[in-house]
Amino acid sequence: MVGPADPVASGLVESLARPGGNVTGLSQMSVEMVGKRLELLKEIIPKLTSVAVLWNPQGAGSKLGWKEIQLPARQLGIELHSLEVRSPDDFDKAFEDATRVRAGALFMLPDQMFLANLKRIAGLAAKSRMPSMYQWLDFADAGGLVTYGPDRADMYRRAAHYVDRILKGAKPGELPIEQPTKFELVINLKTAKALGLTIPQSILVRADRVIE
Repeated sequence: MVGPADPVASGLVESLARPGGNVTGLSQMSVEMVGKRLELLKEIIPKLTSVAVLWNPQGAGSKLGWKEIQLPARQLGIELHSLEVRSPDDFDKAFEDATRVRAGALFMLPDQMFLANLKRIAGLAAKSRMPSMYQWLDFADAGGLVTYGPDRADMYRRAAHYVDRILKGAKPGELPIEQPTKFELVINLKTAKALGLTIPQSILVRADRVIE
């Protein structure tokens, strides 16, 4: 495996150190990164007090992320508005709800359905004039404001080492699961300008890539 949000909480493995069974690989730390992304969003928009959270209650990563985001939201003084999306048919209503409650930004929790609909989500966020935070850099390329998460290309390269070791006889259940070591912060300045938003210099200097 290369991309599960939390393989232990999801029941895929017994522990990161000793997975057991016949599964090993890498974890994206999606759940652990939720608080950090919310902090970044607050740093970009200091006056932010309400955030619409796009999540799929049927997805393991989304459910864990929704639970994890509660504490950092309280610590940052941010009110969360739940936007439950179970299928692509729910996107339009979700953004209508976000506009209705006057959410100051959009926060997307990880789910494969969202990745498959990245252009549509980024387009709806732009139409709603809503600053947006995502996990995958693909969203910044599609027009999302900011993304912060593991370098997936690096993770896939590292996954090849697992394949090599297993083909040479190693037992998957005895190979510790690795967590990301490289993270990427991408800012889309085109989107920021369209929203009339000024990105703090403290964020720009930390960005791995800026889309202008």
